[in-house]
Amino acid sequence: MRKLSVYIIAYNEIDKITAAIESVLWADEIIVADSGSTDGTAERAEQLGAKVVQIPFQGFGDLRNQAVAACQHDWIFSLDSDERCTPEVRDEILHWLASDTPAHEIFYVPRRNFFMGHWIQHSGWYPNYRQPQFFHRAALSYDTDPVHEGFIQHSKLSIGHLQHAIWQMPFRNLEEVVHKANRYSSLGVDKIRHKKASMGKALRHGIWAFIKHYVFKRGFLDGWAGFVIALGNFEGTFYRYAKLYEQQQQWQPPSQAPITRSSSAETRQ
Repeated sequence: MRKLSVYIIAYNEIDKITAAIESVLWADEIIVADSGSTDGTAERAEQLGAKVVQIPFQGFGDLRNQAVAACQHDWIFSLDSDERCTPEVRDEILHWLASDTPAHEIFYVPRRNFFMGHWIQHSGWYPNYRQPQFFHRAALSYDTDPVHEGFIQHSKLSIGHLQHAIWQMPFRNLEEVVHKANRYSSLGVDKIRHKKASMGKALRHGIWAFIKHYVFKRGFLDGWAGFVIALGNFEGTFYRYAKLYEQQQQWQPPSQAPITRSSSAETRQ
């Protein structure tokens, strides 16, 4: 059977890293690509038997490419720290690794998201895919976009889909929803830097992001969780365009000459 490396990207994920690693203890190698965590994430990963490599963060695309380079084996399973492998996905991957001639060298893996106490069924979150997560290292690389990075296919074979889903716990709490909207909107500015921004465009794009997730992707069927997901997409999109507009305007505070005590003021006293 072919051997498998799992890589997990992490930054200050002490609350999540244990469950992520424990869900892939069946792999031949676990690499944690850490970017200078200060909360004990790296130390905990090493305690669980993972190999930790420190990679300075220069965008998610670069981080993933360097994580793959750190893996020893040709077949790779990509897992984020907020994701959990399931027994069904483990068995499906092991089946493909044991196959004499795999029909694919790249596989998408569906994700099932848990948020605000519920498994999300709509809102564009199920089935939810990011880049292919199970692949041969020669078949795929990532582009260098700082966030929402894409991938480059190097295999002539078609891309497959695993049938079973992993779990994702995208947010610990509502504070993290706000934090990610802020961080990802800042990283996302580079992807739209070629556009001319305005606050009106920021608002229109934000409203469309809300409507898309809440109405067209039926987020309203997920209750308050669906509303929060749509609102988070509004905030992330709105601030991405607003931050671009801010950079293009290059606002500066008004200048002011140094203020000293004048001779006339001294005379009046």
